[in-house]
Amino acid sequence: MLTKWIIERKRDGVELKPEEIEAIIQGYTIGEVPDYQMAAFAMAVYFRGMTPAETAALTKAMMHSGEVLSFDDEPRPSADKHSTGGIGDKISLILAPLAAAAGLAVPMISGRGLGVTGGTLDKLESIPGFNVQLRVADFKRIVREVGCCMIGQTATLAPADRKLYALRDVTGTVPSIPLITASIMSKKLAEGAATLVFDVKCGRGAFMRTLEDARGLAASLIRTGAALDRRMAALITDMDRPLGASIGNALEVREAIEVLRGSGPQVVRDLTIELVAHMAVLSDVQPTLVHARGTLARLLDKGQALDRFARMITAQGGDARCLDDLSLLPTAPVQQAVPAPADGYVADIDPDALGRVVLELGGGRRLATDTIDHSTGINELAAVGTRVAAGEPLCRIHARNAEEAAGATAKVLAAIRLAEQPPGETPVIIETISEAT
Repeated sequence: MLTKWIIERKRDGVELKPEEIEAIIQGYTIGEVPDYQMAAFAMAVYFRGMTPAETAALTKAMMHSGEVLSFDDEPRPSADKHSTGGIGDKISLILAPLAAAAGLAVPMISGRGLGVTGGTLDKLESIPGFNVQLRVADFKRIVREVGCCMIGQTATLAPADRKLYALRDVTGTVPSIPLITASIMSKKLAEGAATLVFDVKCGRGAFMRTLEDARGLAASLIRTGAALDRRMAALITDMDRPLGASIGNALEVREAIEVLRGSGPQVVRDLTIELVAHMAVLSDVQPTLVHARGTLARLLDKGQALDRFARMITAQGGDARCLDDLSLLPTAPVQQAVPAPADGYVADIDPDALGRVVLELGGGRRLATDTIDHSTGINELAAVGTRVAAGEPLCRIHARNAEEAAGATAKVLAAIRLAEQPPGETPVIIETISEAT
């Protein structure tokens, strides 16, 4: 069938057959379908949507556009987590070694930050020597020997997604739930994990701004995973405020290390434990979520997850001494406290605004080709609900020079609202869609 006919059928709202979807994806991967036709197809999907069966077929075709890994010979169950991205989200750095310490094999393929949302790979590269570009054979070996490994997408894993995402980014077709689902799921399924847990962020600092949209994406991910024989769970979590007290690459690594040491922000610790608990129960290494939470808390408190993190860093060429000596991580030359302008409670923090501050400090990319300054960002951020006196620090800015620090200070103050009364409490986990009980 001609590509033109497939585009026309989707344009007219006809449900495509799996073989039609496979044909257009295969043709695009090998270069027989040009960008202009795939852009037209993506736009047709954007406006017409896809049925669950079409979305599953699209995911499967993109997954099989390249190499598909298998961990069936691994004695431990394989599981992974994916976050839709948020401000201050350093969960993966803690989750992978914690899950490995709990008896799971975690083959994690992560991404880089673009715009205001940070990327796991950029955070890992704050660690001196850490290599995220490994051969597939080394990736599998480290998962087998350590229990977890975190790398970037390789050229052989879901190459159709690599091409299609770049095209969607410049054709206005990114915000399509079927296309988002296929993009996320094709990469995660190609890496070989049998169980997948999703952290779907919702709020001003997330791609899904409304609960309705977050629910729609979570449901699509769950349906697609089930159709492709994976065990799935999704947590919808709050991103109407930054996650934790640090935003910026090396600063988030420091916070992750604190949590792995058994301390750190409680909200980061709690969310990590909850995500791993679902991974563990769905993978049958823990009987219930309640039991899993207790076990995981003990693994953090006893340093067993920290030990896995050290082993993973060493296996990937990094300097694990940074876990004991944080000064080995990149440090900004200018560090400046932002004083509260008045007495009051921290009533609101705009995560998107703070993400933009960190971007302007050099901690993010405006373009994919930009170079990141891993040392810059914000830390010691007062949590919503904190009582502060005038002059007490709301946070600390880490900048390349005094001029950038001064400019960031004004923008941080504009992003934080104080009030006379404490705000109501907002749980970080808004909703759970899971088989785990």
